[in-house]
Amino acid sequence: MSEIPIYEFPESGEGFKKIWEQFENDLGMNDMNMDRDRPYIGQKHTMMGKRGETEIRGITFRDMRDCFIRAAFLCANEQSKELYEEADKGESAALCENDLYKLNWNELDPMAVCQSLACEIERIMGIFPNITPLKELGDA
Repeated sequence: MSEIPIYEFPESGEGFKKIWEQFENDLGMNDMNMDRDRPYIGQKHTMMGKRGETEIRGITFRDMRDCFIRAAFLCANEQSKELYEEADKGESAALCENDLYKLNWNELDPMAVCQSLACEIERIMGIFPNITPLKELGDA
């Protein structure tokens, strides 16, 4: 049986400050270093964690463009159910890039688009979902 990590609350104010700073970083509240050599210290299922270590392989820039278009429409289902449903078809979708200009980008969550883009890229790479399967408590 795998060990469940136990996190102890820090005794000192400095320890709490360090945990709070990591909490703010994980939520994107602070400026982030964009250095390509920075560590992947985020949650495992995010692009800032283990999932983000995966190199993109076997796709073209056009593929990435198509993934971005689908990702945007997948995050805009409140604005256009039809475009959402078409984008949900993946590589079989027939979407017009000019429809992106019809979206109210102020109503979209930019990080949701970013995460959807990563998922669309994983799909065409054939590795979606690129996360370690969850284990139930008691599983070895």
